[in-house]
Amino acid sequence: MAALPGLALLLLLAWGGLPAAGQKRKEMVLSEKVNQLMEWASKRSVIRMNGDKFRRLVKAPPRNYSVIVMFTALQPHRQCVVCKQADEEYQILANSWRYSSAFTNKIFFAMVDFDEGSDVFQMLNMNSAPTFINFPAKGKPKRGDTYELQVRGFAAEQLARWVADRTDVNIRVIRPPNYAGPLMLGLLLAVVGGLVYLRGSNLDFLYNKTGWAFAALCFVLAMTSGQMWNHIRGPPYAHKNPHTGQVNYIHGSSQAQFVAETHIVLLFNGGVTLGMVLLHEAATSDMDVGKRKIMCIAGIGLVVLFFSWLLSVFRSKYHGYPYRCVSFATS
Repeated sequence: MAALPGLALLLLLAWGGLPAAGQKRKEMVLSEKVNQLMEWASKRSVIRMNGDKFRRLVKAPPRNYSVIVMFTALQPHRQCVVCKQADEEYQILANSWRYSSAFTNKIFFAMVDFDEGSDVFQMLNMNSAPTFINFPAKGKPKRGDTYELQVRGFAAEQLARWVADRTDVNIRVIRPPNYAGPLMLGLLLAVVGGLVYLRGSNLDFLYNKTGWAFAALCFVLAMTSGQMWNHIRGPPYAHKNPHTGQVNYIHGSSQAQFVAETHIVLLFNGGVTLGMVLLHEAATSDMDVGKRKIMCIAGIGLVVLFFSWLLSVFRSKYHGYPYRCVSFATS
């Protein structure tokens, strides 16, 4: 009977030591994972992962760090133009974090290519690329941890705002120097300076209302057609179906567009504008009645034709839109 208290004490010590041993083992595993990720991040800002690395370092606990993962398909035979463009912005974001003074092991950037980790795509029930998902330090990804690519675009600045919202890590995006803008500005100033030098005695061309009106009209048409959207989000020029080979110039969603689509809309807006100008001239000019009638008919024809095509594009993106101008406008 005297041995019972001693035995109970041993059992109590053993029971109390098990959680401590488990906690120590957990800390060792976590330390190994963080050291491995830091080593890879020191060599490459975006860590490429296959299925095994993803399950071990991203999915499996323990983890006290967040991982931003880009799921993509960069191989040439996949013909994913958007994937390549999104990858460039993603690399800029990851490099901005990796080489900043605030860099820590709180967050890592990784990539899973479909041809290197198709099992990961199957595990997550993913059938599209590119896709950005934040795997938080604690728990599973929530709805907001999947980046809304179609809505926000894939510019590095937009990704940085989303990362800050999900992880509280603020990344100052630093882009490589782009000399195209200063060169174009310098060329423009050179042209203006040359004109002023050659026509120093006659600067009436600077007060030409028609010239300034034409320049302003070109700017307005470019902006209303979506050129700024293209500049911010960097969409592909068009989309080619890899199975049928069919090329689509109009995006089927109201949340996105192709570069070719903006050119088409620019042309249609320009046609409508030209028709309105002809109608104005027909009503206000001093030409004979016959020519004014021809201008009026041409103006009406241009407005009806190009506005009908414009409605056709609108209907193809906003399904169910009830209005059309003439019968040949497609739904």
